[in-house]
Amino acid sequence: MRAPAFWYRNDAVSALLAPAGWLWGVGAGMRASRSPRHRSPVPVVCVGNLSAGGAGKTPVAESIARLIPGAHFLSKGYGGHEDGPMRVEPSRHSYTQVGDEPLLLAEIAPTWIAKDRVAGAEAAAAAGASCLVMDDGFQDPSLEKDLSILVVDGAVGFGNERCIPAGPLREPIDQGLKRADAVVLLGEDKHNLAARFAHKPVLRAWLEPEAEATVLTGRKVVAFAGIGRPAKFFHTLDGLGAHVVEAYAFPDHYPFHPNEISELQVAAKNHNAFLVTTAKDFVRVPTNMRDQIGVVQMDVAWDNEATLMGVLEPVLGDRPRL
Repeated sequence: MRAPAFWYRNDAVSALLAPAGWLWGVGAGMRASRSPRHRSPVPVVCVGNLSAGGAGKTPVAESIARLIPGAHFLSKGYGGHEDGPMRVEPSRHSYTQVGDEPLLLAEIAPTWIAKDRVAGAEAAAAAGASCLVMDDGFQDPSLEKDLSILVVDGAVGFGNERCIPAGPLREPIDQGLKRADAVVLLGEDKHNLAARFAHKPVLRAWLEPEAEATVLTGRKVVAFAGIGRPAKFFHTLDGLGAHVVEAYAFPDHYPFHPNEISELQVAAKNHNAFLVTTAKDFVRVPTNMRDQIGVVQMDVAWDNEATLMGVLEPVLGDRPRL
């Protein structure tokens, strides 16, 4: 889905939907109050968010997993039809099977998809995982977390601070913060959020394009993205000094049709421009149409990696609980 504009302002539509958002928050509170039904044989680090889509939790999860020897990813495989538990193999699995994000995660560390996260945790531990990094799952009480890290986009914060469908929140802010062990504040803090998290460790970080992306500086590009906030990607291209002649925004996890990609390629040819997209979108492009599409990879840069290591210390020092 594409986030509606009223999620980021208090207007009549949001006010009209506020009662439904309140009911959503009540339901989320009841779910969060349940005791976890399973403790994994190995430590679990959950990287999640309070808002629907676009916070940047996947690159944060990737960065964290790189710092934990023997870490495996555990994902529900949103958008894929396989139930699992199953280890993702990018060479033979497609996003329609396992989801787009697991394909990206599998390039970093062994990745497991499982609709039942408990079964997924057992499978990963049996395969030798020393620690599980969950990309999302913060609101899922099925698996006990040893460390819960919330990712917050400093540019948009929590929008109008109402729950779905009146706003972007998956649950009320204070409720979610109580379960968080630390907060990653990603990008510029445009809403004075750091003060709101004063009682939690706050890790400042930035999304930065990989060095290879500098080839776009001064070049004309046609950009497309189907992520939580496509505007964030287009802004990144502007920051690189690329000249974005056309920008196409699609809903999050959008399944690109060959005809749509052909139209985008024609647009780029007409402008004598590069056709570029995000890594997450690239895996949803038909494989036989990828050759002429550039990918802008993003990395997380931490203001203070020592502070991050301090937050991770409890799981870095743990051993499997088999």
